[in-house]
Amino acid sequence: MKQARSFFYIFVGLAFIFSCQSPNSGERINEGALVITNVNIIDVRSGEISQGHVVIDSSKIHKILSLNTELDPSNGTLIDGTDKYLMPGLAEMHAHVPSLPWNDPKMEETLFLYLSNGVTTIRGMLGHPYHLELREKANKGEIISPRIYTSSPSISGSTVTNPEAAQKMVRAYAEEGYDFLKIHPGLRLHVFDEVVKTANEVGIPFAGHVSTLVGVRHALESKYATIDHVDSYLEGLVPDSEDVNPTENGFFGYNFTLLADTSMIADLVNKSRENNVWVVPTQSLFDRWFSPTDPELLAQEEEMQYMSPATINNWIESKKNLISAPEYDSSTWAKFNAIRFQLIKALHEEGQGLLLGSDAPQVFNVPGFSIHHELDGMINAGLKPLEAIQTGTINPATFFDESFGEVKEGYYADLILLDDNPLENIDNLKNPVGIMARGQWMDRATIDEKLKEIAKVYSTEQ
Repeated sequence: MKQARSFFYIFVGLAFIFSCQSPNSGERINEGALVITNVNIIDVRSGEISQGHVVIDSSKIHKILSLNTELDPSNGTLIDGTDKYLMPGLAEMHAHVPSLPWNDPKMEETLFLYLSNGVTTIRGMLGHPYHLELREKANKGEIISPRIYTSSPSISGSTVTNPEAAQKMVRAYAEEGYDFLKIHPGLRLHVFDEVVKTANEVGIPFAGHVSTLVGVRHALESKYATIDHVDSYLEGLVPDSEDVNPTENGFFGYNFTLLADTSMIADLVNKSRENNVWVVPTQSLFDRWFSPTDPELLAQEEEMQYMSPATINNWIESKKNLISAPEYDSSTWAKFNAIRFQLIKALHEEGQGLLLGSDAPQVFNVPGFSIHHELDGMINAGLKPLEAIQTGTINPATFFDESFGEVKEGYYADLILLDDNPLENIDNLKNPVGIMARGQWMDRATIDEKLKEIAKVYSTEQ
């Protein structure tokens, strides 16, 4: 009995000591750590929202603490997230960066334009030897940049003309360390098959365009990592009975619009799922470059101030030439786009899945800013805001098998802080309060100042 009483007094004493210490000490924050406090945390899997303090340390989300946790920030930095929303950064899965050294000002500018819009991961779709060093600098945190995955230089009908060349090039790109092969149009079927065979032997994925002489069904059976642009799917909707020349497909399949049989969509979508082929729609490319919209109006958009006047003029001329061609018709374009939307929605619902990608900087697609046009395209195709956001967060993380794309303990601190809930309106993703890329924080004032500097450079070229 005496022994039991002694344990009781020891327990009470310890409880008293801890109760006295806890309110004073609080949750200790490590030196150099950041805490986003009192913030609404978006679960991009479920759409649920919780509140808490998010502790970032050494490039990762160290802890997510409840709101009633008292903080001791003597060594860390607090970022007030009251009434704000925190979500993971976005991936731009069809990006382009300049073929320049990592420390070239133009490279720094391009990477910042992506980051300033919440793009914390980019998949470069036209690789260059410079990009291998750029990727390493970014991954080590030596430069302020999105995470980078880079394709090889182009494998196309003009760069690879025979099976022997295919073997040699694929092996070389794998040895040099590119993340995947970039397939461009023009490959003959037997050459493409040698690319696939060699890629499988050396263990390097391949992605991109589908050559018309290959066709989408054979491409799916060959197990592309991703098929980009959706055009090959539209071309695959043309019945054999039409006996078309596949090379007469026009701009991304436009010439076959009126021949497409949409009842064939389900079969193609099923093949995509069966072969684990993801799709990057790049819908903004068609909403902006190929739409009947007046290019002079697009050239006046606010984001165009971050591109050179020469580039804008080239974009104007390119779009004018495209939509003034004899075969172009706005009503046919509307049907073309409607079929694309059907394909995108079906690939989202029944296929392997969609990955967010805008093909910036193509015509009127400014790096970073174009990701918002792509999100709009996903909404117009019938996805809900949460579903559209998933194509740029958890889907890319699943594709790469990496720990990002969610606000979750142990995951990389690639984050977007927003004033309003993007699940209610996708446009709330624009003009973030701040961006974090693997623990490196940029607030709105810093973002605006850098954007102002970029705009000033191009304003002097007018």
